Amino acid sequence: MESEENSMHHPTSDPLRSHCQQVRVTYQETDGQRRVHHANYLNYFERGRVEMLRAAGISYRQLEESGLMLVVIEMNVRYHSAAIFDDLLTMTTEVTEIRKVRIRHRYSIHREGELIVEADSVIACVDRGGNPRRLPDRLLAKE
Repeated sequence: MESEENSMHHPTSDPLRSHCQQVRVTYQETDGQRRVHHANYLNYFERGRVEMLRAAGISYRQLEESGLMLVVIEMNVRYHSAAIFDDLLTMTTEVTEIRKVRIRHRYSIHREGELIVEADSVIACVDRGGNPRRLPDRLLAKE
């Protein structure tokens, strides 16, 4: 998912609500059958969240340097088809709910219109000690 990754925003939406990007499946992400290993989709979803923040002008790196981290506390993945080596995929990351400490995301990955995988996650904001912390105002302003 590295060399041909492009961010594509939905033209009429806020980048902190919905973000699209294209990703190319690399060989090391596949299993012996050249299909994306199921665990790699979690890495794709992480990349989608980070790129969504970047598209909105928020650096996850700076967020962590300030002492806050966004950690996965729940993930539900539904597999529909298999992506294979060299497929060009379109991944959409959407925010479905924002609360004081948590963000819910929905993800979908398609290949030429065919649904490959979809997922939902809950992300919590914590400090370096793992204690819940209020989301930064820039994220809460999107409620």
